[in-house]
Amino acid sequence: MSFTIEEKGRPNTQEYRVYFKNSEGKYISPFHDVPIYANEAENIFHAIVEVPRWTNAKMEIATKDPLNPLKQDVKKGNLRYVANVFPHKGYIWNYGAIPQTWEDPNHKDSDTGCCGDNDPIDICDIGNKVCSRGEVIKVKVLGTLALIDEGETDWKVIVINTEDPEAGSFNNIDDVRRLKPGYLEATVDWFKRYKVPDGKPENQFAFNGEFKDRDFAIETVKSTNEFWKALIAKMTNAGELNCSACAFGDEEPIPSSVDKWFYYDQ
Repeated sequence: MSFTIEEKGRPNTQEYRVYFKNSEGKYISPFHDVPIYANEAENIFHAIVEVPRWTNAKMEIATKDPLNPLKQDVKKGNLRYVANVFPHKGYIWNYGAIPQTWEDPNHKDSDTGCCGDNDPIDICDIGNKVCSRGEVIKVKVLGTLALIDEGETDWKVIVINTEDPEAGSFNNIDDVRRLKPGYLEATVDWFKRYKVPDGKPENQFAFNGEFKDRDFAIETVKSTNEFWKALIAKMTNAGELNCSACAFGDEEPIPSSVDKWFYYDQ
């Protein structure tokens, strides 16, 4: 399975978009059309890289736009960049989301006591490679952190790219603690303080900021896939989300200009 991306507009502008295509050259949604599983039997998932490691532009899947391209978040009319909160530089992992998942804002999580944040579930890829924006990677789930972001449940799933040379050594969250000492503590610190430079309070966590293990994380991902299935089946309120995708219809936007294209072979 392979995917290409097409960039429309100039980076660091409100018009910039990253569109996705499948191997047949047809536009697809990274939210709805990229399969959740790369290998279901082994619990290997696909992940969409929104923000490469060490960068600051807050790129995200545009869940309310047709075909859900990547675009830069805008707050109060300004493009959003994550501040460098000492000692961190930008995002400290490849940051992105697992497709065909949805954190339902109408569902109160029994563990966190908060409803979902209305987005696909987030991932933090701890592999050595600095990925490209829009890259579709295959990942092993290692654990998860339950961030409470402005009163919403916002799971952060810790993963590693299966193509990483060290991937075979990582099978659970304890392996991260053992082989990358300090990385998990830095992750908690990053998520706690990254909004403070914007004048907001520190974020809070469920489970006292402790990471849950691989099995818990996989079940969490699978539960968000079930919420997504209900969303697509129109069994729950989609609100402003755009659920049209080429897998479910014939709509296909034609960008007015394409600056770059990339090919990812899965």
